[in-house]
Amino acid sequence: MGGARTSTLTGVYRRAYVLLIGVAATMAILTVVTALSLGRSVVDPEGFLGPGWLRFPLLVGLALLADLVPRALWHSRMRLSQVPDLVKARWREHWTRERFTLVALGIGCFYVTYACYRNLKSFLPFVLGEKKYDTELHALDKILFLGNDPSAVLHTIFGFSWFEQSISTIYLWYLPLVPVLVAVWTIWSRNISFGYWFVTSQVIAWTLGTATYYMLPALGPKFAFPWLYADLDTGASQLADSLFYSRTNVLWGDGDGLQSTAAFASLHTAITLLWALMVQYTIRSRIVHWVFWANFGLTIIATLYFGWHYVADDVAGAMIAVVAFYVGGVASGQKFERRGFSSHPTTTTSRVPLGPDGRDADVRVETDEERAPSASRLNLSRLFRRFRRRADRPAAPTGD
Repeated sequence: MGGARTSTLTGVYRRAYVLLIGVAATMAILTVVTALSLGRSVVDPEGFLGPGWLRFPLLVGLALLADLVPRALWHSRMRLSQVPDLVKARWREHWTRERFTLVALGIGCFYVTYACYRNLKSFLPFVLGEKKYDTELHALDKILFLGNDPSAVLHTIFGFSWFEQSISTIYLWYLPLVPVLVAVWTIWSRNISFGYWFVTSQVIAWTLGTATYYMLPALGPKFAFPWLYADLDTGASQLADSLFYSRTNVLWGDGDGLQSTAAFASLHTAITLLWALMVQYTIRSRIVHWVFWANFGLTIIATLYFGWHYVADDVAGAMIAVVAFYVGGVASGQKFERRGFSSHPTTTTSRVPLGPDGRDADVRVETDEERAPSASRLNLSRLFRRFRRRADRPAAPTGD
């Protein structure tokens, strides 16, 4: 019985290993070959925590501390003498070899894929020249909006200062959330296979997004038709100006840095939809579901409102997300049910056995009461009762 379980575990993870390493290696080879053929250097993309080689190890270190220290302080009720024992217990329970493999392999392959994506995106104008499809994509937008420009329609409907600033903030917090959520899912996923599902889907999405940039090159309405967005003054608009100057510097200046202007397909749409799908399928909280689906919907509005993307870009981005989500799920051992509207993992760590029906014994089946609309409401009294029960629980012995 144990041997069969180990075989299933290894077989499923081997698919995820091959996909992660294969995608990262392919992107790395394409990046190096393209850079050599163009006579350009490969650049490490900068982020909100510094260069990538520092950013991702730093995120892992911070997440490790956030997992061990606050949890130990909470369970010890601030009795510092108990903290070391609780930290050691958490380390033995959670930070297994399987977890470390997921964290190292997942974050490493994601970083390689993301860095290559940024470089291949920057090489785009040097590979394809000046051919762009902005005119055709903009014409399609006007057909879909009955002769009107989508931005003009959205500016008329949502043209309030507070709304502009709100969706600008939502659009911008995507940037730090990209590495943060990779760290969160690899480190804290309640099932190891969910972590592989998340990070595998991510590398597929970024890779497919890179391919679509080369399939249908376009700048985006903000850059191709700037007069339509001249009156907007938000953080998203300032970011667009910064990207314009970066592109100008790369194309006609000293060439340092990366240019990051490309429209088709929208990876803002792809990645935020992928987040929402992962939350829907792997997290039980209805409130968290609402937050991420709202984030996805408002991000789509922001892409059109600020002129980052055309409608076709958003449609293509959504298709990328669905493909990446499904392929990543299959590679990580997820079993899709109800025509894909639900799933359950068919594999887990050796510490959580599979049930007789093939389901993960750690995954609780939702009851009829939990499916009711009232279950999605925030029940403050129930949360308070849970907190009181935890507070009344006797403290663990110190062993002193």
